[in-house]
Amino acid sequence: MIKQSSNYHNTVLLDEAVAALNIKPDGCYMDATLGRGGHTQAILNHLDERGCVLGLDRDPSAIDYVKNNIGLSSSASMILYHNSFSKAESCLNKYNNETLSNKKLDGLLLDLGVSSPQLDTAERGFSFQSDGPLDMRMDTSQGETAAEWLAEVTEDHLADVLLRYGEERFARKIARTIVTERAIKPIVTTAELASLVQRVVPNPKFSKRRGSPFKKKPIHPATKTFQAIRIEINQELAELTTILEQSLRILAPGGRLVVISFHSLEDRIVKRFMQKHAKGDDYPANLPILASELTPEIRLCSKAIRASDDDIAINPRARSAIMRVAERLEGKL
Repeated sequence: MIKQSSNYHNTVLLDEAVAALNIKPDGCYMDATLGRGGHTQAILNHLDERGCVLGLDRDPSAIDYVKNNIGLSSSASMILYHNSFSKAESCLNKYNNETLSNKKLDGLLLDLGVSSPQLDTAERGFSFQSDGPLDMRMDTSQGETAAEWLAEVTEDHLADVLLRYGEERFARKIARTIVTERAIKPIVTTAELASLVQRVVPNPKFSKRRGSPFKKKPIHPATKTFQAIRIEINQELAELTTILEQSLRILAPGGRLVVISFHSLEDRIVKRFMQKHAKGDDYPANLPILASELTPEIRLCSKAIRASDDDIAINPRARSAIMRVAERLEGKL
């Protein structure tokens, strides 16, 4: 098992992700979701002086942390880009232009969602566990905050966001209440939003997942609302769709795509993408085509991988993690 320094948060599926990447010592890899650099450091540990890791994150604090704490003793190259992962292809092109090379990636890693440091920092506004400004931007240097968005969004659009991205049963009722309340007083803190939603949504009950020794705590009534607004503010699902399509162009033959997701909306997009491109050309069902005539672009390397009970005991947030792995084929490059 790969050990993490005390500076790290507990990186989800660390060993499993590194194994899935099938790292070559001289390979070129991209960690498109740096966070606190746990995965990047683990990749660097497997590379020699010929290898490189391109690290992306749209959170400026993640870039600063990794720059000052990760890869300092590695002989491999680490190049950081303050950018969203939907810009993965342009970052690789920039690297190739600067190094006068023409590399494709031997591995692309995505660890989706919000990181533990982001959740645990009240000023970022991602969580209602402690009160803070209602921000929710992953890139704090630009864009509209959640408070600013809530102040202007229409009731219909808000209800649609809560239903689509939060799968919230009470989306319409929450949206109506938010629009009513904001006319009296702006909603500008996480505590204000959480309290408002809590008044609308019935309290959940405890449950236990079948076959698991862990009792599943009831989620806070505002959990789905916070998730939905965060996804909308950061356009997370559109970003994911973009980088998945780019992966077909930036991965070398034999290169691995490793994606860790934390809720069903993300995982559904990843699963459908991998299944579609592992199937090959999409001919009509009644057309007599031989399997040998299909040209799949990737192959699926395993079934979905979940965190072990031991990992969940250390980091409860790992409970919902699902990792999917695919390998780029020669196919259409």
